Amino acid sequence: MMEKKRRVSQYIFTLLGNSYWFFPWDGPIYQGGLKKLCFVGLNCYSCPAAVASCPIGALQNFMAGLRFNLQAGSFLFGFYVLGFLGMVGALVGRLPCGWMCPFGLIQEWLYKIPLPKISLWRPLRWGPHLMLILFVITLPLLVTDQVGFGYTWFCKYVCPAGTFEAGLPLLALQPELRPLAGMLFNWKMAVLVAIMTWSVFVSRPFCRTMCPLGAIYGLMNRFSLMRLHFEEDACVQCKACYTICPTGVSFYNGRDDINSSACIRCLRCSHICPAGGVSVEFSLKGPSKKAVAE
Repeated sequence: MMEKKRRVSQYIFTLLGNSYWFFPWDGPIYQGGLKKLCFVGLNCYSCPAAVASCPIGALQNFMAGLRFNLQAGSFLFGFYVLGFLGMVGALVGRLPCGWMCPFGLIQEWLYKIPLPKISLWRPLRWGPHLMLILFVITLPLLVTDQVGFGYTWFCKYVCPAGTFEAGLPLLALQPELRPLAGMLFNWKMAVLVAIMTWSVFVSRPFCRTMCPLGAIYGLMNRFSLMRLHFEEDACVQCKACYTICPTGVSFYNGRDDINSSACIRCLRCSHICPAGGVSVEFSLKGPSKKAVAE
């Protein structure tokens, strides 16, 4: 029942975030007032049907223009984007990744293809944090043009969601753009194909190894209002929670904290636990010292 609710939520938020269906007549990209707002998941700004901005794209644009704005005496610090990400993370942590993100849904569809499945090498879990630090913050801030503007490195060189949701539809809608698709587009297509192929064999590989939005939300998993609670004394070591976890969080044996930054809060573990050892709690108190240490 819980999984059915989660799937319905994924469909609803995918449709809400991409509900502009007049693009074949009114123009390829919606530019209305809703684009000033951020979507909760990774959803490309340039997708023809998108009605809101991608928070990672907005954060990159802020970082890319920061040096220029400071040099021009304009002290714009992107408080809206930072406040939005902070508010969502403080309330529910990484729950949007499991319940609201369109690209997460696509990966889950691909993983259902009946082919052999393999485990993810655990050190790759640091990938989203590296993407966040390097491609979203450092490079847009430090590598600038002659005027002082940086580049949106993650969107431009990495993001497969942008290629799938924006690049391919725009080329299909505007044939005149096809001759302009050069090596950069070929590179982005290679990244997209690699991620989608990987998704057939590994559960949510992009979320687990590359997504900077997941890294931001995940950092607040242990401190958010909504948290998971694991009753160790009730655990019967059946490993059901680990087997069903889409991101490989292993808390039954103490290897991970149940509120690990890798957890996307899909709540499968709370539903499948035969001993009722996993529950959802809402608390203003911070995590225990033990959880922080882990």
